Amino acid sequence: MLNNLKRTCLFSFAILSVMLLGGSLVFAETNKESPLIINGDNVEYSADSKEVVATGNIEVIYKGTKLTCNRLKVNMQTKEGLAEGNARIEDAKGIVTGEKIIYDFANKTGIIYDADFRANPYFGKARKVEKISDSEFVSKKGYFTTCSLDHPHYRFASKKISMFPGDKLQAQATTLYLWNIPLVYLPQFNYSMKEPIMHVQVEPGTRKDWGPYVLNTWRYNLTENANLRIFLDYRTKLGLGEGFDLNYKTPATGKGDFKFYYTDERTDNLPAGAPTEFQRYFLRWRHKWDIDPRTNVIAEFYKISDKRRQYENNPAPTNSGSSIYAHNILQDYFFREYERDSQPLTYALFHHAFDYSSLDILLQKRTNHWFDQLNKLPEINYALPSLQLGDSPLYFENVSQFGSYNKKATTDPLTTDDVTVTRLDTTNKVSLPMRLGFIQFKPFVSSRQTYYDKGANGQRGIVRTVFYSGADLSTKFYRIYNAKTNFLKLNLNGLRHIITPSIGYLYTHPPTIPISNIKQIDAVDAINRGNTATLNLSNKLQTKRNGQSVDFVDFLITTDIVLDPKTGDNGILTPRAGENLKDNFSDILFKLKVLPYSWVRFESEATFEHSDHTNINYNRFSLANFSTTLDFGKERSLSFGQRYERKGYNEITADFNWRLTPKWKFRVYQRYNLKDSPTLDKGFQEQEYTLTRDLHCWDLDITLNKKEDTGTTIFFTFRLKAFPENEFGFDQKMSESKSGAQ
Repeated sequence: MLNNLKRTCLFSFAILSVMLLGGSLVFAETNKESPLIINGDNVEYSADSKEVVATGNIEVIYKGTKLTCNRLKVNMQTKEGLAEGNARIEDAKGIVTGEKIIYDFANKTGIIYDADFRANPYFGKARKVEKISDSEFVSKKGYFTTCSLDHPHYRFASKKISMFPGDKLQAQATTLYLWNIPLVYLPQFNYSMKEPIMHVQVEPGTRKDWGPYVLNTWRYNLTENANLRIFLDYRTKLGLGEGFDLNYKTPATGKGDFKFYYTDERTDNLPAGAPTEFQRYFLRWRHKWDIDPRTNVIAEFYKISDKRRQYENNPAPTNSGSSIYAHNILQDYFFREYERDSQPLTYALFHHAFDYSSLDILLQKRTNHWFDQLNKLPEINYALPSLQLGDSPLYFENVSQFGSYNKKATTDPLTTDDVTVTRLDTTNKVSLPMRLGFIQFKPFVSSRQTYYDKGANGQRGIVRTVFYSGADLSTKFYRIYNAKTNFLKLNLNGLRHIITPSIGYLYTHPPTIPISNIKQIDAVDAINRGNTATLNLSNKLQTKRNGQSVDFVDFLITTDIVLDPKTGDNGILTPRAGENLKDNFSDILFKLKVLPYSWVRFESEATFEHSDHTNINYNRFSLANFSTTLDFGKERSLSFGQRYERKGYNEITADFNWRLTPKWKFRVYQRYNLKDSPTLDKGFQEQEYTLTRDLHCWDLDITLNKKEDTGTTIFFTFRLKAFPENEFGFDQKMSESKSGAQ
């Protein structure tokens, strides 16, 4: 009895000391779980109720979650607690604050009342926030935004918001407010944080051939695996355009997208008697299926129907003396896609990788009659890369191809060009890589056999044989210089000079069947006698800066030399009268990169025409590009360069970016042509001035752009700072404008 009384007094004294002096208590079941650490000015523990009551500057850390508040009561058995007064929960997923928090430390769940939350890049408020799990929050009667101000510039107010930090956001009965002005009501709202694209885009503007217009795009998450974009555009001179774009993925068959755009154009700028309405549509389907790590299928399908193009397939003069070009809906409305590929292919490709080889089966079909494309129904390719033959030093390679081809030129206007052939082509190569002292030497021989079901002159079942031989030589020399200096602040910590010369020689024996007897489909059918050597010389100067190796200077020269050129059907050139063919170098290519300082970069590339295979010596540069970039710090840079083409342009460019203040940024871009040419006049080709203003959660760009060929444009662009790749603009175009719905 006396011992029990002593233990009770000692425990009471310990609790009283904590209450008087403040401190922290650690509660945990030994060797079973992480401790619940409670720090505070006053901490009391009741052995009877198993509860801790703390007040004043409280901090609780448990399983990566930190809770702070002014008053706290925690049941140490259930790990459930009530926090009040400036209560705050913080973990890797975000921060939630409120006046009262009911929290379960064991399951990391709880309810926060009068809550403010932040899950980067989102901010919001709600009457109540429920922490369902470590990766899901639900707020009731609140809003979210990316603006961190107490009174945000814009917000999405919603009856219920389900947030999955770093993954997605789902809301019901949502209204978009600009300040306190309601703009749009959305019954449901789904947003992927992994794919941050604005859901509503509106682009009003005016353009000469469209008149005033407005382009609208609505993006909707149908399911977790399907996103839909709907286009609804109106152009006053052309009428209504509409369509959709569906992106999807399935666990079983891969992912893809389907796009369709349709318009009945109405125009009044055509000659009298011409149609005033043209049906035009564009359809695209793309799909990729990774069947297993070694096997996949990729398919694309394009179909374009353009009644306006059919009517205007030949340029016709207008009253102003200019020309009406042959229209193309892909070019008119989806110019970004047109720039990437003006004649997209329709095909299906199957690929499988074996242990030492690969197989590809291609089906390619021309689906748009004005495209100049090749039908391959099918083309089968088998490739066996370099494989050692047993224990011998020899290596063997094989590339084989079987195809049924049909080549038609564009049928807009209609032509009679039609080439059809079935071909089997196989190349076998044997090489013997070795090292001769300091030289890597790789001689090889190969034989190519090509079977054609018919020849150009009506022959049946012809076989062409081509023999190749050659060798590759390369080596590397280097020397290290103990050059450590900061002269002119170059920061050189030693120099290593590396020289890498290489020579590749290839002899192609005259084919057994001349070119004139073969139907020409592609480069395989145009093989002819050849005797060439490829020369490369690489020079590098390396140094160390901040402990890392840097290519201080990198200079590469490469060229080909044609040896013993011949004429005739199995030759490669035909000389002018009275001239003899001779060995000669082809164009010489130069590439140079210099990094004298960490903030300066100089790059250039050039093509030098030496001469042809007759007696004419050119000795001139046909193409040269130079660029210099100066980086003066974050958002402060200057770059300028020159682009020269002997028979084309000779332009200089300058791009200047400068952060004036934390709120203002300025950019100038200039492009000037130094000479007259058939396509460009001398003088400024483009001038652009952009002033950027920081609007807290938005950036506003005010841009004046003037181009010699398209006129002057003034446009305003708003970019959400949380997602700078998302933007919508209000454009006022005096001439050309951006293309339509993208």
